[in-house]
Amino acid sequence: MKQYKLLYKTMPFLLSGLYLFAAHIQTSLAQNTGGKTETPATAYFDFFTYKGEDLFYAENELPGEAYFYNSVLPGWYSDPSICTNGEDYFLVTSTFVYYPGVPIFHSRDLVNWKQIGHVLDRTSQLINLEGQHTSGGIFAPAIEYNPHNKTYYMITTNVGAGNFFVKTKDPFGSWSDPIWLRDVKGIDPSFFFDDDGKAYIVNNDAPGGPALYDGHRAIRIRQFDVETDKTFGPEKVLVDGGIKPEEKPIWIEGPHMYKINGKYFLMAAEGGTGAGHSEVILRSDMPMGDFKPWEKNPILTQKHLDPKRPNPITCAGHADLIRTKEGDWWSVFLACRPLNGEFENLGRETFIMPVRWSEDGFPFMTQGEETIPMIIKRDGVQKGNDVTFGNFEKNEDFNSDTLADYWMTLRAPAEHLYSLTKKPGYLALECADVKATEKKIPAFICRRMQHHHFEVTANVLFNPVNETETAGLLLYKDETHQYFLSVRRSGRDKKVFVEEISKNGTEILGEKPVKDNRSINLKVVSKGLYYDFYYSTGKNQTWDTICANVDAHFLSTANSFGFTGTTIGMYATGKE
Repeated sequence: MKQYKLLYKTMPFLLSGLYLFAAHIQTSLAQNTGGKTETPATAYFDFFTYKGEDLFYAENELPGEAYFYNSVLPGWYSDPSICTNGEDYFLVTSTFVYYPGVPIFHSRDLVNWKQIGHVLDRTSQLINLEGQHTSGGIFAPAIEYNPHNKTYYMITTNVGAGNFFVKTKDPFGSWSDPIWLRDVKGIDPSFFFDDDGKAYIVNNDAPGGPALYDGHRAIRIRQFDVETDKTFGPEKVLVDGGIKPEEKPIWIEGPHMYKINGKYFLMAAEGGTGAGHSEVILRSDMPMGDFKPWEKNPILTQKHLDPKRPNPITCAGHADLIRTKEGDWWSVFLACRPLNGEFENLGRETFIMPVRWSEDGFPFMTQGEETIPMIIKRDGVQKGNDVTFGNFEKNEDFNSDTLADYWMTLRAPAEHLYSLTKKPGYLALECADVKATEKKIPAFICRRMQHHHFEVTANVLFNPVNETETAGLLLYKDETHQYFLSVRRSGRDKKVFVEEISKNGTEILGEKPVKDNRSINLKVVSKGLYYDFYYSTGKNQTWDTICANVDAHFLSTANSFGFTGTTIGMYATGKE
């Protein structure tokens, strides 16, 4: 056990006295300098635990080792893209303005996934994120392996800077700095490497002429030179509007191209990423030829199903296909697991499904009234002990000098605002002069919410100098949709607060005085539709309720819109 924790547990009265004395000195300094000190206070977080408790997993055990739960990456892992080198599978998802960018997962069987890092893990790869809204930044990364030069490519859109790609020979290692594609406009670019060595980029862009309606977009293609890393030749519009232009389809996007049995397939999403989302497929004899849609499109959707059905999965689309080393085909795609038909606090998650083939040679995942299953079997695969799906628990004690891969910050590394070595065994978080309501870099270290029902606990040692400095647990959807379980000074005492932070300002939902100056335990319990907030002090394990049944709908996509799910983590600020 760390010596700091041992000292704390064996000499509580001494520590309490020391911190009271330090707080008294700091308070005196603050009072003598107009309420501010030159050095902001620091909050020390001793641990952070996350425990998923979704009812579906508790009530529906997997029937065997070859079965797994959908979503395979629960919580906000949107816009999945997948590739293979013939043996290994690699999957990436969107991150918008979160840092690091684009998590990359590895698997040998499509069921057992492990995050191996991030594709965009340094500031030279992520520019102009400061000033962008939470749903700005990095859109729809697409990963592809080119067997001709044995190189992996990840191409994406930074909506504040343009389209670019990075590449590597080793996806377990570092990726290159961005190579910008200034002549590729729009969003959602992806590579296609043909078996003759030629390469192409397909992407969403504006139609050839004036837009005929809101959401009128097109899919374009142009050739790419792998030797010079540049596009060349004429650009062509492959799809204008969608597969049925007379119905004015909206937001055709997320295109991918494949060559299967000598034919070229173009797959894309339609209908936006909400309840009307779907996936469509077209086929041609040439990559830049005339693509004809399948008569039984869409190949994946849930938009027409009864929203009141049990355990609904909605918003399905933005898919990618992969041929396995065994020769069968699978798909990855995004979808949501809403509560009450509209609660989507978890955001758009990554699901997988097997691909079937029609008699006339088209791939599809669903047809008619078919639903996306929440339990799937993959023959020949054995579920491991440390999987990404189902109910699980993560315990963070901050003993490492680096943060685990699932932790994120907003817009930049924020390393100037936190430390794992200042007080070994603790995450030290500075009360920065930035708030999470700003499009800047707050002192906020967070992780995704991955379950409707979960419990988060943390311990914080914090002695704010003035009533402005505050630290605790932040539930964050975007700049104007937040709940904050905070510790702050109130006169000479401390209090814990629960606040709702919105575009209208801050509303206190509950507050309780802290009776002593020792460390404070904080707890958030999600019951799906509501949150409960608690605290305790010292060795006292009796939790006091600050407020209960706080509406979770406030943080849902249905209420706030946007492309991300909700995150939760440790936050500190000294700004009024």
